[in-house]
Amino acid sequence: MTSTDRTEIIDTCTRMMWFVDTRDWTAFPTVFADSVTLDYTSIWGGEPWMQTPTEITAMWSNLFAGLDATQHLLGNHLVTVDGDSATYTASFRAMHGQQDRGTWTLYGTYRITLTRTGGTWLIDGVYMNWNWEEGDRQIILEAAGSTTP
Repeated sequence: MTSTDRTEIIDTCTRMMWFVDTRDWTAFPTVFADSVTLDYTSIWGGEPWMQTPTEITAMWSNLFAGLDATQHLLGNHLVTVDGDSATYTASFRAMHGQQDRGTWTLYGTYRITLTRTGGTWLIDGVYMNWNWEEGDRQIILEAAGSTTP
């Protein structure tokens, strides 16, 4: 692994979260491969699923439109590279807020897999491992238009 690979991998994962927090839904899909595995089963149950960047953008932009603000922070970056495949692991804090309701904050780790395509690192898997939460989970459920996951 070169230091350039490491930097580009961390940057790609950081940009994914930055685009969510700034609601840059035009740039958001540019960090993804053609097909992405999403796994949020540690908090919501169910099974991992696959989506295209267009489908992820539609789902996440709709979800986050129901919130006044979010802040997704990644830290303790660990990167491994095997040829054109990489794994990025990081601790995260994800705050979701509504002015009149307060916040729901989630803590845990992300494992994000990437593939080098045409010289660019693109995300092909997002695996969230929830550790604990603070605040009102109903904030995110109501933003999603549901009262249950």
